[in-house]
Amino acid sequence: MRDHHLVPMTNSPTTIRRKDPSKVELVWPDGHETTYTAAQLRRLCPCARCIHELTGQPLLDPKSVPDDLQQNGVVLVGNYAISVRFADGHDTGIYPWPLLRDRDPNPAPDA
Repeated sequence: MRDHHLVPMTNSPTTIRRKDPSKVELVWPDGHETTYTAAQLRRLCPCARCIHELTGQPLLDPKSVPDDLQQNGVVLVGNYAISVRFADGHDTGIYPWPLLRDRDPNPAPDA
């Protein structure tokens, strides 16, 4: 398991765009672009309300997240993650760079 707390700065995205309320785009140092819909990010949320802290079992039913969910803001968390405020009121998830790159819905061909 990768340690998400010791991520070198070179793994940080070079650009983070809140393209529109339904998407977040990240551009990585190798040029790869990752686009998440707000719904994809919400379903990926690693917070304690969405993932059981001890067992790692999902607590969030992915079917409960509407596909047209929007995000109301993206905030940097230190040099290692972003936090997203969703239109459904959820805002406790912290998304570290490795999680966002590893779970890319359209990974690079050699990833």
